[in-house]
Amino acid sequence: MGVILLIDDDQQLSLSFTKILVQDGYETEAAYNGQEGIAKAAAINPDLVILDIRLPDMSGMEVFEAIHVVNPKLPVIIITAFGTTETAIEAIKHGAYDYIYKPFDVPEMLDLIKKALVAGKCMSSPVDVNPGVDDFSDREALVGTSSQMLEVYKAIGRVSSTDATVLIRGESGTGKELAARAVYNHSLRAEKPFMVINCVAIPETLLESELFGYEKGSFTGAAHRRVGKIEQAMGGTVFLDEIGDMPMSIQAKFLRLLQENSIERLGGKEPISVDVRIIAATNRDLERAVADGLFREDLYYRLQVISITMPPLRERKGDSVILADYLLARLSSEMSMVNPGISPGAVSKIEQYDWPGNIRELANALKKVLIFNRGAPVQAEEITLTELDNRNRTDIVEATAIDGVRQWVRKCLKSEKEEKIFDTCLDHVAALLMEEALDFTEGNRSKAAKLLGISRPTFHSKLDRYGIRIGANARE
Repeated sequence: MGVILLIDDDQQLSLSFTKILVQDGYETEAAYNGQEGIAKAAAINPDLVILDIRLPDMSGMEVFEAIHVVNPKLPVIIITAFGTTETAIEAIKHGAYDYIYKPFDVPEMLDLIKKALVAGKCMSSPVDVNPGVDDFSDREALVGTSSQMLEVYKAIGRVSSTDATVLIRGESGTGKELAARAVYNHSLRAEKPFMVINCVAIPETLLESELFGYEKGSFTGAAHRRVGKIEQAMGGTVFLDEIGDMPMSIQAKFLRLLQENSIERLGGKEPISVDVRIIAATNRDLERAVADGLFREDLYYRLQVISITMPPLRERKGDSVILADYLLARLSSEMSMVNPGISPGAVSKIEQYDWPGNIRELANALKKVLIFNRGAPVQAEEITLTELDNRNRTDIVEATAIDGVRQWVRKCLKSEKEEKIFDTCLDHVAALLMEEALDFTEGNRSKAAKLLGISRPTFHSKLDRYGIRIGANARE
């Protein structure tokens, strides 16, 4: 799961916490002073360092700087006492991942460790662009030779060397995060932090403090000042996934970041200058969200400086087999298995399927095959798509329609001023149902009423109530 180096002169704390980490599946090493910590960091190349800010022979900041010179992408969590908050914040500004107070809450610390290890992997694992399968099977990559993917590669090459804001668009599973990491890997900020924030995964009530941090006493439970993810990425890159789902209440503060390169912590009164590059991604129709009042128009234009669209797999058919070869090689390497290869029949099946879940769906299907494969080339019947085959395009259209209704309801809730909003929304839906029923029955009111399961008198009264006009060819 990862090797964690603990640098703390409190041996009892280190021993106790080591037991907890080992039970969670981590490998651990301990150092009890700064010099020993620096030496062990160089010798074992850990995946994460947990560093006390106060050590007997030197300051934690000196230890951090020494480690950071050797490996600037190594995540470091600072452990701080009450009186050293400012020092911890300075460490954040110089590239530390985060800080936590003594005595710390163990579940909170374990959660932070998981996030730090993921961040460290994102920063230290380069994303290859269209590599050869045999040479790069153990690394993540953007793969494909289609004209659509060649345009993606060109866009990444052009934008990487700049500090321009990038918006990556595309359906779920098309590789938007990989594209974001490729931009980061090839940028001038590649040795600085890369912070991933999913706007859907974090509850709306916590997202603002997670992004911008908070001051002591800004809300109940805010016992200490907290630096947000934006400040933690100082000098580096922030990747905002699913930005189309960012609440309107936070969009204004985020717009200020893009316009003025400054933020305000929750409960703060002074703007804080920040130096970060923003890469955002969404699978939503932002133009429609703007029209529906669910996304700020000024923020949309700020994000749309450079736009990269990741094509769905069904639109680059020639890449599906290339991707399958690459994924089999990579998954085999990750699972310490021999790559069995793909039979012609399996190739044909992969080519003919639309893969509505895109690359993620293809990867999951191949992973399942590998688990049960006995070493022979993958056969067509091993790629089980029964459940997926039954999910036709109608299901996707229906899901999109439901999403559209949900957005309309949200718009009503935000814009409706009258008290009886529940009845008003139901009236809108009822009127739509009646209009569609009349259209479906070619204007036959009796059939329309029967279709909706209501009596003819009720149907007629509702026609008058909603002001629905019926054409001259309508029938009883």
